[in-house]
Amino acid sequence: MSSPYSLEDVNNIYFDVLKEIGNIGAGNATTAIASMLQVKLDMNVPKVQLLTFPELGSAIGDEEDQVVGIFLEVGSDISGSMMFILTLESAKFLVNKLMYRDENTPVLFDEMELSALKEIGNIITGSYLNALASMTGLTITPSIPYISIDMAAAILSVPAIEFGQYGDHALLIQTEFGDNVMIDGYFILLPELESYSKILGALGIQM
Repeated sequence: MSSPYSLEDVNNIYFDVLKEIGNIGAGNATTAIASMLQVKLDMNVPKVQLLTFPELGSAIGDEEDQVVGIFLEVGSDISGSMMFILTLESAKFLVNKLMYRDENTPVLFDEMELSALKEIGNIITGSYLNALASMTGLTITPSIPYISIDMAAAILSVPAIEFGQYGDHALLIQTEFGDNVMIDGYFILLPELESYSKILGALGIQM
């Protein structure tokens, strides 16, 4: 039986669903972080894009800028990897908020501060994965996160290696949330090709 959708239709439908997952995930993450920090946070509408890897680098900013990258692999019903990237200033702001310090306190990214960032990364990535799992009915299990602070180009080299294995496009969700200071964060999801089909199938879209 032939599919009622053309490839373009499928991609459009898939992208619309990814945008919705991005919106729900960003909303859940903002709510969870606000609760964790015990503050009220506003959120701008997330910007969702399906990009090739060269486009991904330029969308995030200058490749020489220092950023914080939280990387993990996903398993169970789908396979792939994901990464959450924070600007250095946003990471410092979040660490100070979480540790109940003045926002101008110098952050050295010692073991305790990195642990705090990992916890924030866990909550944020978990919010996106839960949104994806909820909409698809799939079981999605994250690995233990790895954290790194380096130039954007070096941080992105990790998903770049995965990129060749998993396909030619990645989902990039750019989100901003905060109170008096807005936090810039970038969520990157790289499902492998077989998982792309599983996600489509779970959404009732047959190729």
